[in-house]
Amino acid sequence: MDYEKLGLKVGLEIHRQLNTKKLFSPVPGEFSDEVDFTFRRRLRPTISELGEIDPAALEEFKKGRSYVYEGNYRLTDLVYMDEEPPHMPDEEALRVSLQISYLLNATPVDEIHFMRKIVIDGSNVSGFQRTAIVAMNGRVETPWGSVGIPTICLEEDACRIVERKDGEVIYRLDRLGIPLVEIATTPDIHHPEQAKVVAKYIGDALRATRKVKRGLGTIRQDLNVSIKGGARVEIKGVQELDMIPVIIEREVERQLKLLEIRDELARRGVKEEDLKEDFRDVTGIFTNTGSRIIRKAIEGGGKVLAVKLPGFRGLIGREIEPGRRLGTEMADRAKKYVRGIFHIDELPNYGITEGEVRAVVEELGLGEEDAFVLVAGEEEVCRKALSEVVKRAREALHGVPEETRRALPDGNTQYMRPLPGKARMYPETDIPPIQVTPEMKEEILANLPELPQERVERYVREYKIDRSLAETLVNEERDELFEELVEMGVKPSLAASILVVVLRGLRKEVPIENITDDHIREAFDLYLRGRIAKEAFEEIFKELARNPEKSASRVAEEKGLTLLSEAEVESIVDEVIAANIEVIKAKGMGAMGMIMGRAMARLRGRADGKLVNQLVRKKIREISS
Repeated sequence: MDYEKLGLKVGLEIHRQLNTKKLFSPVPGEFSDEVDFTFRRRLRPTISELGEIDPAALEEFKKGRSYVYEGNYRLTDLVYMDEEPPHMPDEEALRVSLQISYLLNATPVDEIHFMRKIVIDGSNVSGFQRTAIVAMNGRVETPWGSVGIPTICLEEDACRIVERKDGEVIYRLDRLGIPLVEIATTPDIHHPEQAKVVAKYIGDALRATRKVKRGLGTIRQDLNVSIKGGARVEIKGVQELDMIPVIIEREVERQLKLLEIRDELARRGVKEEDLKEDFRDVTGIFTNTGSRIIRKAIEGGGKVLAVKLPGFRGLIGREIEPGRRLGTEMADRAKKYVRGIFHIDELPNYGITEGEVRAVVEELGLGEEDAFVLVAGEEEVCRKALSEVVKRAREALHGVPEETRRALPDGNTQYMRPLPGKARMYPETDIPPIQVTPEMKEEILANLPELPQERVERYVREYKIDRSLAETLVNEERDELFEELVEMGVKPSLAASILVVVLRGLRKEVPIENITDDHIREAFDLYLRGRIAKEAFEEIFKELARNPEKSASRVAEEKGLTLLSEAEVESIVDEVIAANIEVIKAKGMGAMGMIMGRAMARLRGRADGKLVNQLVRKKIREISS
């Protein structure tokens, strides 16, 4: 695609959890499935100081849900039950956010003012999230040009969802309050790959602080995407760096297809006033239907309602993303009321017959270009669902609606809610402004950590290790452990090889995520004390991956991997020599490879290969001379 011609604009929002205490209370920023108490809340939108209601908050309120919160006493206090005012922000979290600001070439503010942002999807007990700007006007340089970072914010993370039920969501309180850094770029990204480059640079700056959490869910990347003639669409929850270009490409494709549908509707002469909320009861048509969903709804006392969409035939079923159609978009809107919709472009199907389709067409008086959508269930619920369908159909007349969407694992996206408005922020009255003094700025600026690429260059230069090893150590965040091992006295080349080559090689065999840094430190300590040979690492790590409760020393003893004395090694070498004496006499040093292989088969992991080589070589020479 010619993204310049399409006028592609992309902005990034990156959220990363900090590995500190919670932002406004002194409890640990950790996770736990232990539940000591629960309580229930309902949340409502409020009118802003300008007399407006945020549309995203209103949309959540319409769902009519209540929220159950689970917590435990070690990781939750009264602050995060919304029963006590917040404490002053965690100093370490503030300093880390300022470090990140400097690494992204931003200018810290002189005073930090926390604000309240309305959030009533239940993920914040109070109905708002506290957030503050800590720096402004940063930038990232890319091969496509400079990308601005207008704001860097420090805020508190939300609860995590445990379960969704009809009319209820269960949340866990442990994540609520963990500090988050939010980094927003300008929409100066004009190519999908450029977005990936910017996200990686920002991620590198975050990791450089060594104070960000690691693992699934600790980083969330949101995209704002638009093209010429389209609209700004916010895509939430992009987890993988490599998926960023895919998601952008799919969103561009989706917007282009929606613009094609808009133009076709205009050609057909469809106007907004043609799309009426005139819902017809067609239950009688489906009295003896073979559709399990519709039959179940009728047997439960429900109705089947249909609505006419003039000019939409053939367009509801048009694909706008791989495997997703305009009808899918309509269904996503209706899902807060019903499980799904039926439309003419996909029928007959799902147990609905050709005769039933013809009957609905006649009942609604459809022309050749007209479509229908029908739903089944409680009458009032069906009316609300079809109202959402009509609303989405009206939006199709204008092309691309502004909205917030959820990133799906395959690179497609799904409707979540309208874009939030500007009427959702108001001052936090419980936290006074925090001064960022010149002395604080100078001290942080003087002690900035290395960026990952700088660290790679240093490893290659100082430790003389291969660049690919250095890059893997840094990218997989094993660099800190690598430096610890070198400080312990391990040769850099050996430490890098074990951490990268050996551990990577075990991934397909065992769950290496069970091998902790403490396991690795202990194994290297055994090696440095002459208790194990370097050949023993692989076997020890295999067993630790399967049984992480064990220690490296216990595994070494159980598997007979502790080093033999030189006398014991020589005794085993003598046995191998004696068993192959005729071959040695015939081949001399030509038997070296065979004898070495047979000796190591008995000694691997229990003797230094260099020592075995020296003994074998010496004894073959003695026999051959």
